[in-house]
Amino acid sequence: MKPVEKKIFLASKSPRRRELLRQIGVDFELLMLRSDGPRGPDVSEDVHQNEEPLAYVGRVAQEKADFAWDIIQKRRLILRPVLAADTTVTIDGEILGKPANANEAAAMLRKLSGRTHQVLTSVAVHSQDFSGHITQVSDVRFGKLTDHDIKAYCATTEPYDKAGGYGIQGLAALFVEHIQGSHSGIMGLPLFETAQLLRQAGLKLP
Repeated sequence: MKPVEKKIFLASKSPRRRELLRQIGVDFELLMLRSDGPRGPDVSEDVHQNEEPLAYVGRVAQEKADFAWDIIQKRRLILRPVLAADTTVTIDGEILGKPANANEAAAMLRKLSGRTHQVLTSVAVHSQDFSGHITQVSDVRFGKLTDHDIKAYCATTEPYDKAGGYGIQGLAALFVEHIQGSHSGIMGLPLFETAQLLRQAGLKLP
């Protein structure tokens, strides 16, 4: 495998993923994929018919990394590894995406109230000599939420850019009774699995 720079491209708009990469000493340059506009997103996050949550999240993350790699080549950028990720929340086999409004966010939180759900985050890395992804699954149990809890939370900005309508790193930490899995994975980037992939792509980590 060819040696690579100690810097990567990050194909994600998530500030949480940036913070987590900095936490493990990974330097990066942002490579933004288009998520809307007249031509639509660069990579669709629509769920395919009968697609299981595990297959869905892995496919979307890998497609993002592959599309970003094509951009790197077309723009003749430095051939650094590119990292992309996708997070979804699922309960009873149903995929909960990002709510579009307060009503959708409230409906999601009612489904999660007093129950255990799964947070799936898939990380994909594409480089000159490597392409692959890993999906991490965590169980999260919410305490029983009152109507007041849900209404107050939906009145904040937190639910609307996050799968499942909540962010564990924010006020929704008050809802979490128990987790089993990866706290960083629930935030959007499981660091153990991320490090595995980056090492496979040739990156030397601290």
